[in-house]
Amino acid sequence: MQRKQAIAFCDRWLPTWTGNRPDDLIEFYDDDVYFRDPVHPGGLHGRAALLAYLQRLLKRNPTWTWVRQEVFPTTDGFTLKWRATFPFPTGIVEIDGLDIVVIQAGRIVRNEVYFDTAPLANPLAKFGKARQKK
Repeated sequence: MQRKQAIAFCDRWLPTWTGNRPDDLIEFYDDDVYFRDPVHPGGLHGRAALLAYLQRLLKRNPTWTWVRQEVFPTTDGFTLKWRATFPFPTGIVEIDGLDIVVIQAGRIVRNEVYFDTAPLANPLAKFGKARQKK
């Protein structure tokens, strides 16, 4: 995938992770998608399983945001470094993470998400980047 293509894809895809729009988000994924994140280290297989997960996940986190930091194109997709912002009643947590994305025929067939979940368990812990809400 060319760098400009990867950036353009990310700039369409990442905003759909915000706002509790699982039906918009799932449109980026293939029917035979494999999705892995810290909650599902064994992965989810298929669009139906991923949609069910996204419906629960996005409903619980409607105001989180995801921002592209760097994109590294690969032959069949890209690796993405991102920053996510998680608003909590006690403050805001920012986390950096990494996605490995494989695309075929314009849809994601493999999406592996890696990040440290510890700051989300205790957003005000010293290892987190929590800051007080203003």
